[in-house]
Amino acid sequence: MDSADTHTPGQQPETPFHDLDHYLSIPRVGGLSLSPDGTRLVTTVTTLNGKGTEFATALWEIDPTGQRPSRRITRSSKGEAGAVFASTGDLYFTSARPDPESPDADPVNALWLLPSGGGEARVVHSRSGGISSVMAAKDVDATFINAEVLAGSSDEDDDEERRKARKDNKVSAILHSGYPVRYWDADLGPAEPRLFAVEQSEDKEPGKPSTVDAARSLKLRNLTPGVGGSLREAKTVVSPDGKTIYTSLTKALAKADSREVLAAVDVATGYVKVLLDHEGMSYFPGPVSPDNRTLVVESESDTTPTQAPQVKLHLLNVADGGTMDLEPLAHQWDRWATALAWLPDGSAILAKADDDGASPVFRVDVADGGVTRVTKDSAAYSDVVVSPDGATAYALRSSYEFPPEAVRIDLATGEAVRLPAPAERPAYKGRLERVETAAEDGSRVPAYLALPEGASEETPAPLLLWIHGGPLGSWNAWTWRWNPWLLVAKGYAVLLPDPALSTGYGQEFIQRGWGEWGKKPYTDLMAITDAVVERPDIDGSRTAAMGGSFGGYMANWVAGQTDRFKAIVTHASLWALDQFGPTTDAAQYWLKEMTKEMAMENSPHLNVGNIKTPMLVIHGDKDYRVPIGEGLRLWYELLSSSQLPADDNGQSPHRFLYFPDENHWVLQPQHAKVWYGVVEHFLAKQVLGEDVAVPEELGL
Repeated sequence: MDSADTHTPGQQPETPFHDLDHYLSIPRVGGLSLSPDGTRLVTTVTTLNGKGTEFATALWEIDPTGQRPSRRITRSSKGEAGAVFASTGDLYFTSARPDPESPDADPVNALWLLPSGGGEARVVHSRSGGISSVMAAKDVDATFINAEVLAGSSDEDDDEERRKARKDNKVSAILHSGYPVRYWDADLGPAEPRLFAVEQSEDKEPGKPSTVDAARSLKLRNLTPGVGGSLREAKTVVSPDGKTIYTSLTKALAKADSREVLAAVDVATGYVKVLLDHEGMSYFPGPVSPDNRTLVVESESDTTPTQAPQVKLHLLNVADGGTMDLEPLAHQWDRWATALAWLPDGSAILAKADDDGASPVFRVDVADGGVTRVTKDSAAYSDVVVSPDGATAYALRSSYEFPPEAVRIDLATGEAVRLPAPAERPAYKGRLERVETAAEDGSRVPAYLALPEGASEETPAPLLLWIHGGPLGSWNAWTWRWNPWLLVAKGYAVLLPDPALSTGYGQEFIQRGWGEWGKKPYTDLMAITDAVVERPDIDGSRTAAMGGSFGGYMANWVAGQTDRFKAIVTHASLWALDQFGPTTDAAQYWLKEMTKEMAMENSPHLNVGNIKTPMLVIHGDKDYRVPIGEGLRLWYELLSSSQLPADDNGQSPHRFLYFPDENHWVLQPQHAKVWYGVVEHFLAKQVLGEDVAVPEELGL
């Protein structure tokens, strides 16, 4: 193993990836907001607290011209998030940090404002149920929030009283009348999300003497009191003139099914009008045109056991008297695109789409639907905002060579320039290659291969096959949770393939694996593994497979089909598909994708008797997407029915890493250290024949 693993206190490791404490300390950039005049760019930076036990966020300002260094503009132990510029240049954000004017109040996520002219941030509105997010109109001073209310509350005062009563009486029970009841790691209800307009009241804050800096108090006007729980998964946008909010609403259907419809909320009256509602289709709002007349709409068709979803862009005339007929936009483009922003002159929109191991920015012309790739590199772009003159865009860019960073994009040339950031790119030792092979049906199977420094014919590297989740996704952007460079620093090569069902290669590439997870996706993975182990710098006798979620499902499937790997790591994985289907938090989607017969044909648990490979099972108890029952049943059946059962003393080569308070992901910093430490221990023993200690925090 690497000598840097045993570095002494105070000694710097070779790179941040040689030591988990240094890795967790790397600043993480997320989100981007541009001021109306284009002179200020704000992002959120997440860092590790002093104890190393939690991540904290803060707002940083980045100079759009790239001339000045970035600077931190907020600071608190609770952190800040959700930065949004108002048309006035004021910056809104949410935070649970204490209000200096009410230091004894219970901490709650409140709405804060940082004035454009400078000065201290202040709380502009706080409510007992907290505030989830903030939105602002681009052209007028109009602000809106998303916040939860108890379903039976008549107003904000009643909501506060009801919440206090539940808390004081220690009542946590929830009575449901519909589906779903859980989401990822959250129990839904009894609170439901609502959209509110943030408005000034007529008087200054009641009960306070008039002072020089006394501000008018703000009030919330509930725009969607009657929508029930239909805003729980809503995508919402505000028109530039602040007159309309466009949102998706979840429409409940028979047999616990649902789909998303598109609605417009009139800000003046609160009237909610459904614009698009068609059987078999869900609709989501994209950005609104600068003249407020046209809305980009994203549609997604329902899946069936034989048909993968199709994702398309459309234009919708939302001006007065509009026909509400959808106009196709770039339907000849064989990619799943997300609309990001309009150009100021209304001639085109900027969009992103997975594309052959990248996620570039594209320009889509409104007149003819023509698509032009803007960014030329193999990176993934997100959080795109456009300058007022339309010549420049700003975005976050990442790849497997660097984490997200703010860049300025010349929209004429596509050149992307990195802007001064709170931290430099973390250095890694190794190299990244793009590799591919042909599947048994002739289809191309592409992948990234991260190789350790010094991998060669003389010193070939052991190989880790990493299988992505989704399954509708792609290995194309930096990930903090599954970061290949941590294992590369230990001497492994990491293979990141995009098998059938992956996005970025066209509809047919998705369709060829649809409903048959154990067929094309599996054979694609084996084909690319076969090709890579033939390389002289790879040691084909020392290999392992790893995956999470769908990737964990596939790791389980691999375990029951072949004993070619020395070890298999399966995280938050699907095991028994008949059990998983009705118990996941989104059964209404899952049960459309496979018939009962298809689910059984593709269920890994039926092959447990074939498993000869030591497996590390990892699962969090708060995982509602892949419920803990999958991990518990997998663990029991591995011990009782695989070809590597426990001995008479209950000892087994298999291992189960259980997190009682983690969800689908492992988010707490020290748990992330434990995760990687146990994975390294397991792989070292099974793949390398070496003894690496388990993390001390496990108490073993």
